[in-house]
Amino acid sequence: MQLSATPYEERLTAPRSWWFLSFLIGVSFALVLLPFGTLPMLGGLVGGTAAAAVVASSYGSPRIRVVGDSLIAGEARIPVSALGSSEVLDPDEARAWRTYKADVRAFLLLRSYIPRALRVEVTDPEDPTPYLYLSTREPEALAAAIEAAKTTTKA
Repeated sequence: MQLSATPYEERLTAPRSWWFLSFLIGVSFALVLLPFGTLPMLGGLVGGTAAAAVVASSYGSPRIRVVGDSLIAGEARIPVSALGSSEVLDPDEARAWRTYKADVRAFLLLRSYIPRALRVEVTDPEDPTPYLYLSTREPEALAAAIEAAKTTTKA
């Protein structure tokens, strides 16, 4: 396996508002435990905030990478030789592909807090997945990295 000419890596981090909401969840835990004393209240604040932050971090931070001859999106690993053309989606078109244009067989790595996306066709006849929908902040760079990896593996 050789490295792609244009390596790409992106972590889809959760928005700042999620971290504020994690703190508010900790405050609500603290208020629930307030009648039991100061120490349980502080434990509720710290524990509730930490638990909510772990959930926000684990859901809100999948990675998209182009490594060697593979595209790794979340837990999916797809060889670039099985990928066809890429389409950069603006926010309106991305919303359409998330809703009424969506195919139930498609692989979606979608995060609602990221308005842009990349749609990549799957050309492998053995794979029933028609396309990949990948939420990304830099769809042009991801498409270029996939194309670069394709040309590198053909050479």
